[in-house]
Amino acid sequence: MSMAIEHFKIYLAKEPLPLKKSLALLDVNGLGDYKVVSKTEIENEEILKTLGTEDYIEWVLEAPQGQDPSCVHRCLLFITYYELPDQVPHVPEECYTGSGYQRFASEAVTFEINEAEIPGKYLVFGSKKGNHLRQRGKFVVLYFFKVNGLYSNSREEARIILNKNIFRESSYFSKVELAFDQSPITPGKEEAVAAGEKLLSVILPILEKEHWPDW
Repeated sequence: MSMAIEHFKIYLAKEPLPLKKSLALLDVNGLGDYKVVSKTEIENEEILKTLGTEDYIEWVLEAPQGQDPSCVHRCLLFITYYELPDQVPHVPEECYTGSGYQRFASEAVTFEINEAEIPGKYLVFGSKKGNHLRQRGKFVVLYFFKVNGLYSNSREEARIILNKNIFRESSYFSKVELAFDQSPITPGKEEAVAAGEKLLSVILPILEKEHWPDW
């Protein structure tokens, strides 16, 4: 009786895995009734270097008129993509606290999007001393990762997914972040998650079909 032995090649050094289409080319006319109010480009080279990628979008979006209450009517959408990932360097917990904000809440949440359950993180930040840094007070941030075709709600889990991928020559991860910091009123958890689900139900199919790599 003969036995067939299958040999697997282990890839310790990964090759870059580019997006199917740059995030900057995401079609603003394909967002349904959502309106892009503003786009921000990072011009500071040091900040861009720290970010570790030039594949990103930072947009302020406005929900359809009358659909959401004022505290979640506008939000900041920040998406980054890493075609040659290393240690998943940036998470809001560190970025916001490093900028002088205090974290008041941190909780795992699940987004119900197009009949799928996507793990995410719910955070609340605010100024450490009164409103000397931010006149609007506290604000909510939601985020998650897409890593090698899987969704994750923590940097640690994203790293585990990356480290398990030893038999493929490429890896990638992308972070999707929503910040409800455009209103003087801080939304509650349920309000923020519901508003996030509405927007993500429009954004994610576009990212999956037109931008993120097929895995």
